[in-house]
Order: sequence, then structure tokens, then C-alpha cells
Amino acid sequence: MAIEKTSVVVISGTLERLQMAAMVASVAAVSGHEVTVFLSMNALPLFVRGTAVRAPAEGEMGVLMQSKQVPEFKMLFEQAVELGEARILPCSMAMDVMGVERDQLEGYLGEATGLTKFLADVQGSQVWTF
Repeated sequence: MAIEKTSVVVISGTLERLQMAAMVASVAAVSGHEVTVFLSMNALPLFVRGTAVRAPAEGEMGVLMQSKQVPEFKMLFEQAVELGEARILPCSMAMDVMGVERDQLEGYLGEATGLTKFLADVQGSQVWTF
């Protein structure tokens, strides 16, 4: 049986989109899928260690999730790496634009990757975008 591949492109910095991306990645990973997450644009600054930046709620569901203290999206991404076959890859171009080095990012993130390599690596997978 072929290994299922799930790829997630995350460019939004809003809470609801980050939360859904993390849920897709973590559930797919613990379900035995090979998961690759590509973090870029407005999502990447939220993965800089020690950042005070918080993902803003986009609507009522985000506000409700904050009040209910839903497990944070970062924790779900980290669990996807620890419990399954997941790689969370920061976008090398976004890192260059931000002036951020790999060692400034969360420890569970993989090596910086360009979009061309990401697209080549995820051929044949289902792709989700957030």
C-alpha cells in the first residue's frame, strides 16, 4: 500500500487558519500520512522563538477559541513532528526577507526550503492551503 502524502502550505497569520492547518497536519501525521508543511509569508513570523507576536483572530470562532483555551497551533505542529511522519519547513525566501536565521526559529522546524524544492518534493500529494 502506498504511503499517503499530505502537504500543507501556510501563508496566513490569522489564528483560525493557523489552527486549521495545524489540525490537518497533526491528524494526518498521527494517521500515518507523510506530512510536509511549508511556512511562509505572514505565518512565518509567528514561529520565531520568543516572539511577542500573536496570531489575531479573524472572526468569532477565533475569539471563541481564545476564550476556550484551545490547544495552540504551535503545539499541534510540534506534536505532528513528534508523533508522526511530519516535517515543518520554513520558507527560505521569507526568512531572507525577515532577516531571520534558522537558529532563531522554533526547534521543531526543519531546514529552510525554497518553493521550487517544496513543489518538487510534494508531487503526487494532496495539498491544503491556509
